[in-house]
Amino acid sequence: MNNVAAQVPAVSVPPTASPAEVRSLNDWLMRMHQASVNRSYVGTFVVSAGGSMSSAKIWHVCEGAQQVERVETLTGAPRSIFRHNDQVTTFMPEHKVARSEKRESLGLFPQLFQSADSRIADFYKFRQEGLERVAGVDADIIMLVPRDRLRFGYRVWSERKNGLIVKLQTLDTDGKVIEEAAFSELQLDAPVSMSQLIQMMGKVQGYRLDKPALVKTTAAAEGWALKTPVAGFNPMSCYKRPASAAGSGGKGANGNGPLQWIFSDGLASVSIFVEPFDRQRHVRESALSLGATHTLTRQLDAHWITLVGEVPVPTLQLFASALEHKR
Repeated sequence: MNNVAAQVPAVSVPPTASPAEVRSLNDWLMRMHQASVNRSYVGTFVVSAGGSMSSAKIWHVCEGAQQVERVETLTGAPRSIFRHNDQVTTFMPEHKVARSEKRESLGLFPQLFQSADSRIADFYKFRQEGLERVAGVDADIIMLVPRDRLRFGYRVWSERKNGLIVKLQTLDTDGKVIEEAAFSELQLDAPVSMSQLIQMMGKVQGYRLDKPALVKTTAAAEGWALKTPVAGFNPMSCYKRPASAAGSGGKGANGNGPLQWIFSDGLASVSIFVEPFDRQRHVRESALSLGATHTLTRQLDAHWITLVGEVPVPTLQLFASALEHKR
């Protein structure tokens, strides 16, 4: 077995946050979360990670409980992504394919606030760092400093009036910036037409419509568990793709499709993907990184495990070592 995957780091338990710390941090996070879903805006968003840069144009509109978002990539392969509440359609014009799927919304872009877990303050310290102008708006700067080395830190710029996140830096365990995302231009309360975006989302003529079949399940129902929990990370959801929809790439000799088990500590997320081991495709275990996103692969008996998360590699190693199959 690959030593990278096998080594398990020692973990110290972070101190429990005071009620005042919990309240202060949760107030800020909720304010930013509400602004990300309730504000209408148009902007250009730029992400820098691992020496590469990508950008996209974003249209976001909210009317009551209805939310619609359009994202057009400006770099790399052309791609248009539309989201109407939990329905997402991705257009890939180079291949003339449109993928339509339901996704549980953990909060629309930017997805900083992943859950309503009030214990986030047990794992992150919070402090304000002043005021700065970003994309033409005044923004408060706050720091989210991890209390242990199992998660990254964040420096967040949130628009002063309503709290919309306009810039976000992810910091490694030594405080170095490893990923940055920011609006380069932003128009708040822009006159975005929800009906027009919904109409554009439905124009799939000329595209091959792909509807991945995802079935909501639980890890326990599929025979999977963590022998020991990873501090602060709670299971959020679990999906499996039926073998008939998985295609030859995700279907093994036992006929099962891949499984995705999602965890979050309220800010960072980790996904565990499980599929049957295929000797031809799964050549060697590995650890990869791009900016804040790390990927770890390993074999577990007759299964191939892929762990992906915006967390340090040792955190993925803890998940990998704790994962067990009970069937």
